[in-house]
Amino acid sequence: MPITAIPPGVTNQGLLTQQGADKTLNKDAFLNLLIIQMQHQDPLEPMKNSDFLAQMAQFSGLEQLSNINSNLEFLQMYQASLNNTQAMSFIGKEIKASGNLIQVTDGISSDIYYRLDDDAAAVKISIYDSDNNPVRIIQQGPRGAGEQVVQWDGMNSGGNRLTDGEYTFSVSAVDFKDNTVRTGTYISGQVTGLTFEDNVTYLLLGNRKIALGEVIEVKEREG
Repeated sequence: MPITAIPPGVTNQGLLTQQGADKTLNKDAFLNLLIIQMQHQDPLEPMKNSDFLAQMAQFSGLEQLSNINSNLEFLQMYQASLNNTQAMSFIGKEIKASGNLIQVTDGISSDIYYRLDDDAAAVKISIYDSDNNPVRIIQQGPRGAGEQVVQWDGMNSGGNRLTDGEYTFSVSAVDFKDNTVRTGTYISGQVTGLTFEDNVTYLLLGNRKIALGEVIEVKEREG
């Protein structure tokens, strides 16, 4: 369909540019462009019904996509609200979560938790400071398959007490044929609070932050 006498500066590109650097055409700009197109059409060759219906169908589809996006944004906000409400119920409960952090507070270390997929003849637990420097290695003898817990005294390999803060650990194990045994690490503790960062909800175990997706077990605190 030919278009004549379009006012200076009114171009497809101009309308697109108004929508932002991504040059996307929203439904309002699309409708404005259609109206301008109809206002300045050649009277000797007006827009055909089929062309008009096709463009209106495009506008309808664009409007539906816009409504879908709005609904998705609402659902995301609703889901975030549900997550925050759910997280509130975790306060005061004991949780187990994926991770390998150890917290030392007032010279006392949190327990170390790990899992063995099979029976092990020997287990080595390596502890690292915040700069990933090894500070302690704990050697253990035979251990059965399943969950294990180790109490660390918060001291380094030289017998000196380490400063308060966060430490990490890794676990390696071999069986009685010197084959590697698969292991897993996790942390456990009482949820003391919540924090929200970048639209993500974290549970607090003291100073440790645990994402909801990392939680694998929740139970009432004993005693």
